[in-house]
Amino acid sequence: MNRTIAYSTCPNDTFIFHALIHGLVKAGDLTFEPHLHDVEALNTFALAREFDITKLSFAAIGHLRDRYALLRSGAALGRGCGPLIVARPGFDPKRLKEVPIAVPGLMTTAHLLLGLYLGKAPQAVPMVFDTIMPKVAAGEFEAGLIIHESRFTYPEQGLTCVDDLGAFWERETGLPIPLGGIAAARDLPADEIHRIDAAISQSVKHAFAHPEASRDYIRSHAVELSDEVTQSHINLYVNDFSIDLGDEGIAAVEALMDRAVKRGLIPPSDVPLFV
Repeated sequence: MNRTIAYSTCPNDTFIFHALIHGLVKAGDLTFEPHLHDVEALNTFALAREFDITKLSFAAIGHLRDRYALLRSGAALGRGCGPLIVARPGFDPKRLKEVPIAVPGLMTTAHLLLGLYLGKAPQAVPMVFDTIMPKVAAGEFEAGLIIHESRFTYPEQGLTCVDDLGAFWERETGLPIPLGGIAAARDLPADEIHRIDAAISQSVKHAFAHPEASRDYIRSHAVELSDEVTQSHINLYVNDFSIDLGDEGIAAVEALMDRAVKRGLIPPSDVPLFV
């Protein structure tokens, strides 16, 4: 049985999925057809149930619980890894509620966190994540919200960090910040979803045990990143929570959903997060 599986080109995802899609770990008789896209594109594809298994922003999962169930493995969740608000030097942070802010998509967790941080829906202008810094540096936007490897490279664009939304989240909750997770279409058999979940967990373990095995695959999708930035990206976003969310990880996801519902940023739902 062949299943479509979708994730981003970012080093953390290619690191996590390398072993699974190259047959180094198995999910019974299942095979996988990979599709790699920007995370906001994946969020949008999920509205039409484009893929069987897909990486999604946790914010997007909040809108898609009737169609997709969250897996315990493969997540990007941790401490010190949240989105950053950046601007050119001299920007007054008090103006964040007044100005348009470039964001990496309206269904991203970054955008959701910005709403929680501001206490209201921001004046968000969505765009592909790697175009945000150049536009802020050029003065097209006074502020931007950056994710992924941009948090390592924004000083090269002459930008400063206005605030760290991951640090904001940790101050507010004491919990790690849930950024993105892996979800399975609810029309798949439950036993199959559990097998896939276990296989992704094994794929993460394999990546940790054999880091050189995935290096060429990661580089092929991160050609504009230095080896140092690529490794920093993996170190930041892949951890024990990627093997299994565990109780703390689940508590963090549930806290994000609860706070977002209370702010009216995602709809309420009685559908369980997991199968």
